[in-house]
Amino acid sequence: METRDIAEYVRALCASEALGSFVAHHRLIPGASARTAATLRPWPAALAELLAARGIGELYSHQAKACDLIRAGRNVAVATPTASGKSLVYLLPVLEQFLRDPESRAVFLFPLKALAQDQLRVIHEFLAPLPASARPTAAIFDGDTSAHFRRKIRENPPNILLTNPEMLHLALLPHHENWSVFFAGLTHVVVDEMHTYRGVMGSHMAHVFRRLARVCGRYGARPVFVFCSATIGNPGELARDLTGLDVPAITESGAPTGTRHFIFLNPPGSASTAAVHLLRAALHRELRTIVYTQSRKMTELIAMWLSEKAGKDGVNASRVSAYRSGFLPEERREIEARMTSGELLAVISTSALELGIDIGGLDLCVLAGYPGSVMSTWQRGGRVGRSGRESAVALLAGEDALDQYFMRNPADFFDRPPESAVINPANPAIAARHLECAASELPLRSGEPYLADPDMAAQRDRLVQKGLLLADEHGTTWYAARKRPHRDVNLRGAGGRFRIEAAGQTLGEIDEHRAYRETHPGAVYLHRGRTFEIENLDIPGRTVTAQARNVDYYTKARGNKSTEILEITGQAAAHGARVFRGRLRVTECITGYERRRVRGGTLLGIVPLDLPPLTFETDGFWFAIPRDVQEEMDRRLFHFMGAIHAMEHALIGILPLLVLTDRNDLGGISTPLHEQVGRAAVFVYDGIPGGMGLTRMAFARADEALSRTLAVIASCPCETGCPSCVHSPKCGSGNRPIDKAAARYLLELLTSRDPEPGPVPAAPKQAAAPSVTQSEPLMARDDVPHPASVRIRVGQPAAPTPSVPSAPAAAASPTVSGQDAATPRRYGVLDVETRRSAEEVGGWGNARRMGVSVAVLYDSGLDDFLSYRQEELPEMAKALSVLDLVVGFNIKRFDYQVLGGVCDFPFRGLPTLDLLEKVHERLGYRLSLDGLASATLAAKKTASGLQALAWWKEGRLDLIEEYCRKDVALTRDLYLFGREHRFLLFTNKAAKTVRLPISW
Repeated sequence: METRDIAEYVRALCASEALGSFVAHHRLIPGASARTAATLRPWPAALAELLAARGIGELYSHQAKACDLIRAGRNVAVATPTASGKSLVYLLPVLEQFLRDPESRAVFLFPLKALAQDQLRVIHEFLAPLPASARPTAAIFDGDTSAHFRRKIRENPPNILLTNPEMLHLALLPHHENWSVFFAGLTHVVVDEMHTYRGVMGSHMAHVFRRLARVCGRYGARPVFVFCSATIGNPGELARDLTGLDVPAITESGAPTGTRHFIFLNPPGSASTAAVHLLRAALHRELRTIVYTQSRKMTELIAMWLSEKAGKDGVNASRVSAYRSGFLPEERREIEARMTSGELLAVISTSALELGIDIGGLDLCVLAGYPGSVMSTWQRGGRVGRSGRESAVALLAGEDALDQYFMRNPADFFDRPPESAVINPANPAIAARHLECAASELPLRSGEPYLADPDMAAQRDRLVQKGLLLADEHGTTWYAARKRPHRDVNLRGAGGRFRIEAAGQTLGEIDEHRAYRETHPGAVYLHRGRTFEIENLDIPGRTVTAQARNVDYYTKARGNKSTEILEITGQAAAHGARVFRGRLRVTECITGYERRRVRGGTLLGIVPLDLPPLTFETDGFWFAIPRDVQEEMDRRLFHFMGAIHAMEHALIGILPLLVLTDRNDLGGISTPLHEQVGRAAVFVYDGIPGGMGLTRMAFARADEALSRTLAVIASCPCETGCPSCVHSPKCGSGNRPIDKAAARYLLELLTSRDPEPGPVPAAPKQAAAPSVTQSEPLMARDDVPHPASVRIRVGQPAAPTPSVPSAPAAAASPTVSGQDAATPRRYGVLDVETRRSAEEVGGWGNARRMGVSVAVLYDSGLDDFLSYRQEELPEMAKALSVLDLVVGFNIKRFDYQVLGGVCDFPFRGLPTLDLLEKVHERLGYRLSLDGLASATLAAKKTASGLQALAWWKEGRLDLIEEYCRKDVALTRDLYLFGREHRFLLFTNKAAKTVRLPISW
């Protein structure tokens, strides 16, 4: 038996009776020799000796070029293939900096914990020849680090801190005062696997890096950014978008490569079954193999099937292991170590091993399904053939459109450049949350770079209106209303999160958008090989309740969608159609779900659902179908709705060829008549609230998108449509109606014509103010001073008073919505002091029994203060009845309750403005009258509720009246100040005087 002969394995596969005829393409990619270069300046002797100890005389050309830039204080993005030595690119300049300045610090960011573990091992091995006293310190700071070691690291930070985005966001930036030594000495920020920072996560990270720059600036540091990436189409642009800095890119690798076989296999059955056959044959030859699957479930299933066949053909199941993110850290470390040592021959993994974890030299990579992008395919294939070894990559096609496209067009794969990564930091759902985080770390100041973008300034103003940011009294500095808003930000998602619970334990989380489709009542939810049935979706409580249950069916949501065009931001010609891009409001209604048998997919029934609609704003682009094209199809009796529906599905399926994304990141709507467009339209939109920028990039290649969509449909051998062309796995209407032939004819008409002449389709009607469906974070009430919002009163029981005339019909409380808004012609300000305390009447809920000692009303029509005893309240009721507005402080929750117990008058029917109620609506917590008056008016209360109770017992109504009049005057002046200036002032917990925006 030949061992580790990859060429023999490939020959046997191509000649195999079972699979040989299904080999769609075999390409031999020749290897290349190393290209080396010297750096412009020699390395210090200590570093030169370290390199020599590893047998390195000169660096590869891309390493030398990158090191020269970093040593000159320039940012850089290095995008070269896997195993091209990117670690040395940043490690050498960081070590050189340490030799110059032992107080210097560097942070290495990795998207996965395993990468940090792997890199720490590399650092220790590289530094081993140095004396211990001459080595920089290095430590990992992540979720697996114990509390004891976290404290030690924080108190004495290492020279090299290895961490991940979440720890930077949650632990370092919000607590930067505790990391002042680290930030003050920070010289290098290394961002490994930059290509993973795309879409939602990349949009979050763009703000995290800007927040990092703000904190570094606070301590006088300006670190160099070093980005390392797999080969992508736009490394420099992505790095610039992530940081806002100028970042030159290095993309030509000087590393050597071995000969590589690339096989495209279109198996007759499933890709996973074929993967098992290929893996068994590889194990028989002792080829070191990695198999990538598209799901955690498939990873476990392949490992299980191999175990069942253990012993046959010499297969040793103990030398094969599954590997995925759900494993415990120690389990993953053990698998990595066994793979590196050669004890394991094969590992079956999800994308968890796509990144640069070193698991030794591999011979064969099997891809059970197209990974979704050219970049990921090369990245995963790059795990094999290190050190110049001959290797092979086998791509096994599934039934997905892109899988089948490349089986029919293999040359397109090899000729195609890697996709470009897209982020959208302007996503309002993301930007708003990071602005709040930034303000809690350091106050935002007018004119600072983070607020330079008009969109960010607009987001700041929205947060001020929501009470989440508080301006200082001059309106030039903004503070966060909460001390630690960071926990509400999920760097790998957008919008709100729902917690999934079963038997009192948390199973996990799901984002709001997916919750409606995947965790509705009755849905079957899979978690770690177990099935659960969803019992309740608590939308206000953001909780999903599940029950463990064994069922032989799965569920699929059904629904319908509509879209409103909010803004058109671009338009162009795409063959014979006009294409537009802009802002959309999408409304999705989940109307029910299908139950389908696990084996065979037989439809068992459709269960109706009554869920509220999910509405969100996002970016999108759309094709306006010319009327004469629709008329031509009608004349030929084609099913037009089936045509545009099929076009929509095929278009979404093929867009990952043009944009680095997954089809699940996109949504679509097709309609035979859209009111705003005035004709049929096919919409494609970013599938998360706020948008990711995917469709913005796709819009620029709309004509190519149409051509490729036609090619996919025309080249698919099916007759009526299938998942390889026009069927979508997530279609809310069950892929009905779908007409493949009609879609092909429609696309042939569109791609064979010139753009239609004449006017552009109508612009959108004036839309309502934008609103993105997302969770509003709860206010952290322990982050603000304890409110003193209700005064304590003590008094005597009172006899009932005679009835008085009815109040006028209830009117809406006046509000101010602009400087020209109408204000009440005659208003009054009311305050009531009581005879008895809450303790005496059995609690605040019994305020009706407290009685009235004195009530004071300021009447703006008379410009005078009017005082009333309890027996005079009917007169006060008459005075209140003629007012356009009654103003008070806690008047609805307290004063009206007290008055209602002693006076038969419907006080709650009066047009009322409760200042405390407005404060609470804005901030989520209450402030005292004294605190507001002190900060806003530089005036204080003259006494307290306790003092007024003592005066009542002494019979000093004159003192109570004087005190009450002063409180009324303070309330009146606060009302007038707010009406004129649109804000009040108060002192927050950090002892800063800040603005409270108001509208009355």
